[in-house]
Amino acid sequence: MGDRGTSNHSEVTDFILVGFRVRPELHILLFLLFLLVYAMILLGNAGMMAIIMTDPRLNTPMYFFLGNLSFIDLVYSSVIAPKALVNFWSQSKSISFAGCVTQLFLFALFIVTEGFLLAAMAYDRFIAICNPLLYSVQMSARLCAQLVAGSYFCGCISSVLETSMTFTLSFCASRAIDHFYCDVRPLQRISCSDLFIYKMISFFLSGIIILPTIIVIIVSYLCIVSTVVKIRSTEGRKKAFSTCSSHLGAVSVLYGAVSFMYLTPDRFPELSKVASLGYTLVTPMLNPLIYSLRNRDVKEAINKLLEKKSTIQ
Repeated sequence: MGDRGTSNHSEVTDFILVGFRVRPELHILLFLLFLLVYAMILLGNAGMMAIIMTDPRLNTPMYFFLGNLSFIDLVYSSVIAPKALVNFWSQSKSISFAGCVTQLFLFALFIVTEGFLLAAMAYDRFIAICNPLLYSVQMSARLCAQLVAGSYFCGCISSVLETSMTFTLSFCASRAIDHFYCDVRPLQRISCSDLFIYKMISFFLSGIIILPTIIVIIVSYLCIVSTVVKIRSTEGRKKAFSTCSSHLGAVSVLYGAVSFMYLTPDRFPELSKVASLGYTLVTPMLNPLIYSLRNRDVKEAINKLLEKKSTIQ
């Protein structure tokens, strides 16, 4: 198949992931950087899940959500990073049509799920600080499981709609995707379909996904702040805020990266690629660090695990 592509998306058998347009000698540096970041993602998130599952003190709703967050970060980064690493050494840089569909579907599923999960975690912090006496009753194991299941359900519905809409477009302009993974905007650029209705539906879909999660997070933290400022002791206020700082850091990193990516004009594709690194690789790498460095319980669990290993040796 030539680079000019075909007249209909059904005839497309593969795409080309262009990746980063840099000099060949920089490919090795980028490969090593990607490999280091991905190794940190695997180590950090797998380690976080292992600590949460093995330490009885972390058997609480907050850490149940955190364990799921680590799992999501691990999976959706693994949807992107391995293929990107292979393409640094590949001459063809191709990805099959089915592979592109799968990559977009899984990435959309887990990134949307993470947004809803962060909203659930904000609600958990709201209950813990504003209604501490009722926390164990209100944040029951059943409710926590329902919130996580609901997050995955919303992610799945969103991903099915986004992926099905994207791959009903005709790709006759080119089969070269100017990105390092299959994403919606680069696929739009190589489509020869009329994108007006598609973009309107996509914008509406994004709105009903992003707005509820942001509203829950903002309202939760407004209530938290109003409760914390009423605490008389400085130590009490500090302790209350410390329980939220890690979550706020995770929210800021994810939404900051996504906002920067989608506010970057289409005429700067290289900048879009750099911006997308923020939520495809940097966010999954930073989340375990944020929660381990800013969380006393996690640090104590890590120290306990290290002490146990040193005793065994």
